[in-house]
Amino acid sequence: MNTAHNASNRYNTTSILLHWILGIALIAIFCFGIYMADLPFSPTRLKLFNWHKWAGVTILALSALRLVWRLTHPAPALPAKIENAMPAWQLLAHKGTHLGLYALFFVVPLMGWAYSSAAGFPVVLFGQFPLPDLVGADKALAETLKALHKASAFALALLVVLHVAAALKHHFIDRDGLLNRMSLRG
Repeated sequence: MNTAHNASNRYNTTSILLHWILGIALIAIFCFGIYMADLPFSPTRLKLFNWHKWAGVTILALSALRLVWRLTHPAPALPAKIENAMPAWQLLAHKGTHLGLYALFFVVPLMGWAYSSAAGFPVVLFGQFPLPDLVGADKALAETLKALHKASAFALALLVVLHVAAALKHHFIDRDGLLNRMSLRG
């Protein structure tokens, strides 16, 4: 298939920008979370955890903005030629991965926020704006929420890897132009 793309099959500029900003932010916060998780208790670790929380709340806000934008500006349909060439399992994986990504955009930061609340460490955005605790302080609950935050973060990372792998497959193997729909170059 010709890799030239039809403008009607492209995402709009706002969708593209939100996609790439959120994608880069998710990769960065995941790597940052892995790095800081095993640091010894210190003022530096506390500072990094605060930055992680700020980034998580920012990602939560970006996710809400992205969801509202997506609900009011639906994604363009897959080009018929591409959709017809995909086996049913790939179409199902395409839809399931996107639904899973959107769900985890919210689950991961909310689990982190709830974990912080249960652990007795409030979230103070940028060190200036205290956010309400999502749950009361509870050590046992904190341990459960910590595990859920970690598991959901790894699930999100897995879906991001699958999403990227599928996009690269379409671009380099199928050469069907699908990736161009999300390109900043029009």
